[in-house]
Amino acid sequence: MVKIENEFLKAEINLHGAELASLISKEDGTEYMWQADPKVWARHAPVLFPIVGALKDDKYTVDGQTYHMTRHGFARDMDFTVVNQTANFVQLELRDNEATHAKYPYAFRLVLTYNLTGKNLAVGYHVENPAKEEMYFSIGAHPAFRIPLEDGLQFDDYSFKFSPEAERTRVGLDGKYADFAAGKTVNENELPLSLDLFKDDALIYVLDGKQTDMTLSTPKDSHGVRLSVTGAPYVGIWSNYPTPGAFCCIEPWWGVADEPTSDGNFKTKRGINKLGARENFDAGFTIGTF
Repeated sequence: MVKIENEFLKAEINLHGAELASLISKEDGTEYMWQADPKVWARHAPVLFPIVGALKDDKYTVDGQTYHMTRHGFARDMDFTVVNQTANFVQLELRDNEATHAKYPYAFRLVLTYNLTGKNLAVGYHVENPAKEEMYFSIGAHPAFRIPLEDGLQFDDYSFKFSPEAERTRVGLDGKYADFAAGKTVNENELPLSLDLFKDDALIYVLDGKQTDMTLSTPKDSHGVRLSVTGAPYVGIWSNYPTPGAFCCIEPWWGVADEPTSDGNFKTKRGINKLGARENFDAGFTIGTF
């Protein structure tokens, strides 16, 4: 476990999966991250790479070769290495190896950064293609925020809010697949949390890369979290169902699950990112606490 801190916050990041495991206010001890109860959902904030969501039948093809990969990819289950660390900053790295080549044919360097500034935690994703051939990938976040944040409150005391307010496309679902053909335009800028909100799995919205703030809060408590992102095409909102999870995930994605009609071609998959030889990709988001 790697620890960083500043005047206001302290964070712990697990080297296994480069997963943010804890984010605590030093002012009053409030823990903002879900603590991964294995009876409910045994993760805190997995890193989704090199896919987001599920592949159709858990397989895909590259240049005629078939590969198998389960939901959200393999990075969340691999050990990262510390590249650089200061009191309030850490940089973690994962490179391709024999184990990844069995599931994913591309060479890569994946770097995660965590940087505490004031009451905010900036999370950065850096993907490098070290090869002479093109590389294809998706990447995404899955942070689970503890709800409620205050004893005596309930999950359904909280709401999720988008800012700025706007009409957005909500993607349809067909089991674990993203059904864009069944998507619809909605005006859902504030969603009161309830367990039944997630009975069909995640709510997926198209952000089109626009700057977006997403807040979990309640008028009954001064504490909450705000995730801010620019450049993400999609976001997923999720909590465990039917077992109450006492958390809500806000998941900015640079990729999306396969569609029900997917032909399995990884290079033409919806939401895929392409890097040319020696090219880099950078993205990220900020978790603001209050």
